[in-house]
Amino acid sequence: MLNRHKFLERHSGPLIAAILVVVSIGGIVEIAPLFYVENTIEEVEGVRPYTPLELAGRDIYIREGCYVCHSQMIRPLRDEVERYGHYSLAAESMYDHPFQWGSKRTGPDLARVGKKYSDDWHRQHLIDPRSLVPGSVMPPYAFLETTTLNDSRIGAKMVANRRVGVPYTDEQIESAQDDLRLQAGYPYAEDFEGFEARWPGVETPFLADNKKVTEMDALIAYLQVLGTMVDFSTFDIETVDNQR
Repeated sequence: MLNRHKFLERHSGPLIAAILVVVSIGGIVEIAPLFYVENTIEEVEGVRPYTPLELAGRDIYIREGCYVCHSQMIRPLRDEVERYGHYSLAAESMYDHPFQWGSKRTGPDLARVGKKYSDDWHRQHLIDPRSLVPGSVMPPYAFLETTTLNDSRIGAKMVANRRVGVPYTDEQIESAQDDLRLQAGYPYAEDFEGFEARWPGVETPFLADNKKVTEMDALIAYLQVLGTMVDFSTFDIETVDNQR
């Protein structure tokens, strides 16, 4: 009985067929249960869709390739938790399309960077990284400070996100451009009453320099919200020691 594997080892055709059968069975065992589960992500209180300004900033983050050097995934390892904070929860990325998880880092992980530094710090760091971090290899992004944000299609972007599951309401989409400018402190944005109802807990105005809404403003708004939606003081941090 134990010697029957020699037949497969000596005949490539049956070996390939056997491999396909085994892989298919394993795939069915892993995939089939997912068809009977409505949602594999446990929702966590506080996680919300990005505001129009934050969503625009996220698009700039992706466009400029920030994800190439900065992950947004703190793994449940002792050294990572001690350096960056609570390990990442799947629910934190439930509205990210695409998500920014990964393990490639040239710079630090950004999953908990929100509110860690001031807006002015981020602005200066993006303009001249080495003025704040002498050993940084990050390229400067000073041009974002002088580039006016094109917000004409922010509503369409929210519609696209809604099609893949982000629960934006019709009212949020219709007011997207005004909400973006209001959050950024744009001087000509109307202070309409429904903003707080549409985006509870969101700071407005977000930025001090409100002469125009720039790509820098949007990117900073996105960075400042990362890791701030969940109150981790209510979670027990359990680290995993994989040093053994």
